[in-house]
Amino acid sequence: MNVFIFGGSFDPPHVAHVLAITYVIATLDADEVLVVPCYRHPLGKELSSFEHRFAMCEHAMAWLPRTVVSRVEEGLGGESRTLRTIEHLRERNPDWRMRLVVGADILLEGRRWHGLDRVVELAPLLVLGRIGFDTAGSPPPILPDVSSSAIRDAIRGGRVADVQALVPRSVLSYIDVHRLYREP
Repeated sequence: MNVFIFGGSFDPPHVAHVLAITYVIATLDADEVLVVPCYRHPLGKELSSFEHRFAMCEHAMAWLPRTVVSRVEEGLGGESRTLRTIEHLRERNPDWRMRLVVGADILLEGRRWHGLDRVVELAPLLVLGRIGFDTAGSPPPILPDVSSSAIRDAIRGGRVADVQALVPRSVLSYIDVHRLYREP
């Protein structure tokens, strides 16, 4: 079974995330895309609760065919580490042929990843080009330059209209109902 792992903070998930999954499903032999919201960011980045980010991922992506939003990192607990997650998935699913889906911007962070060589051995990277991130050897851009932090800042600043084309409607509705990214 060909399983593409797509992890991230997803705080909030946005259209570039949805487009990445759509690209994988449309162009590759993907039996499943496993969307993996991180449980606790390994670099101490403050995130919305796991429950909110998981629910937003379901709103944004669960409607896509062959796409499953996973709680695997919640089950593992503690700091999220891609290597630990990939090793856990390999142990539980030895028949899976895994690939890790990343945006070209992640290539700039590669040196900070714990055990990147082992990650690539278990789940070779599928690098998707992203506008605004010109890294040597990266594929041509297919993903727009959309930033979750810019989306949070716009919502916090009362500029929801500025991000309506960048966030799935159901996610914006969830954010509104739960009053996420607003000042306390």
